[in-house]
Amino acid sequence: MISLHCTQLIGAERRLLDHFYRQHGSRMRADNEGQLWVARATGIVAGLCLRPLEGGHWLTGLFVAPLQRGQGVAGQLVNAALAETLGNTWLFCHPDLVALYQRLGFEHAATLPQALASRLLRYQSSKQLVALVRAQSSLGSSPGNSTSV
Repeated sequence: MISLHCTQLIGAERRLLDHFYRQHGSRMRADNEGQLWVARATGIVAGLCLRPLEGGHWLTGLFVAPLQRGQGVAGQLVNAALAETLGNTWLFCHPDLVALYQRLGFEHAATLPQALASRLLRYQSSKQLVALVRAQSSLGSSPGNSTSV
């Protein structure tokens, strides 16, 4: 597994995520209202956005540089970012990516916050997407860890 340093981008650093996306030909954009996270090896190798919403966060823009895919980079970055959050984290993904997210503790979302439900309906008119959720009840909890006794 590749050794990474996962951090949130603050202030002027936030523009680095858009630069990373463009550098790899991705049409993704950094969310101006969300938390921006990156994984660094020698440089940025992955990024994501977490937009706060009622009851948790919406994860968007997860992108791993092509040469680093299949090395656990996405999992390390998602787990680092979500370790700093409370509540549920929702995401929309292509059906081909469901297994990846299930390995990270996500499951099919039975319900969505209204803001996401209406957005998903709009998006599904032009592409296949699946809504997933990862429940997290406390800072530092992770899939498979029980915080109750």
